[in-house]
Amino acid sequence: MYTILKRACLVLCTAFMISCSVTKTVRSKPQPVSKKEVAVKKKAVKIPPVKAVKLTQEQKVKAYLNRFGPIARAEMRQYKIPASITLAQGILESGTGEGTLAKVGNNHFGIKCHRGWNGGRMYHDDDAKGECFRTYEDPAESYRDHSVFLSGRQRYAFLFKFHKRDYKAWARGLKKAGYATDPKYPKKLISIIQRYELYRYDTKKGVKAQSDKEYQKSIVRNTQDKIHSVEVGDTLYSIARQYSVSVNEIKKHNKLNDNTIFKGQELIIPKKK
Repeated sequence: MYTILKRACLVLCTAFMISCSVTKTVRSKPQPVSKKEVAVKKKAVKIPPVKAVKLTQEQKVKAYLNRFGPIARAEMRQYKIPASITLAQGILESGTGEGTLAKVGNNHFGIKCHRGWNGGRMYHDDDAKGECFRTYEDPAESYRDHSVFLSGRQRYAFLFKFHKRDYKAWARGLKKAGYATDPKYPKKLISIIQRYELYRYDTKKGVKAQSDKEYQKSIVRNTQDKIHSVEVGDTLYSIARQYSVSVNEIKKHNKLNDNTIFKGQELIIPKKK
């Protein structure tokens, strides 16, 4: 009996001790909530290629004149070469600054190396294959060399006897002196000067200068000659009848090779005989 009671007490004590024991609570660290990344596929936006703006010939010439007009006038003041002639040659020879010689060598006048040239040079096909042309660090140097080239050679000396506004005489004189081999060189220069009114650069006020009509009056030596401004519908025949002169006389006074005239052109009308 005693043994049974002893065992019962032992069981109860053991149970009591277990119930009173402290259980250590272990807290687990919170796990980060994993967010599911959703890749959003954006629709590619097609950007159209940038196209270079193609300038018209008129715009190209205007840009050329804005850049080189002041330079040509400065050269005219120092070397007495009409700015209209310099600009017309620059436009023609350089292809409005887009020719190979102008782009690569800054040569705007097609001036060849010639004997004694110690500056830069490049080779380009012209009248003959692989001809030597001068090159410059800056286009302004090309303009200065053009002035020195014309003023420093005896064969061009007679040009400086012409009035600085007589661009036609200068254009024909350049061909006569051998500046270019193209038989139409004078006509091309004159056409460029008249089309873009480059004669305005030959006066003190530059682009705000007198009109072509005033220019014509300034070089007409016979004060009895008249000036006719060509209008739409005019022909040499109708103009000749209006002033009672012959077509040939008008062509002779204006150095016209054919009967082509254009609106705004100023024609010298010879006096009646």
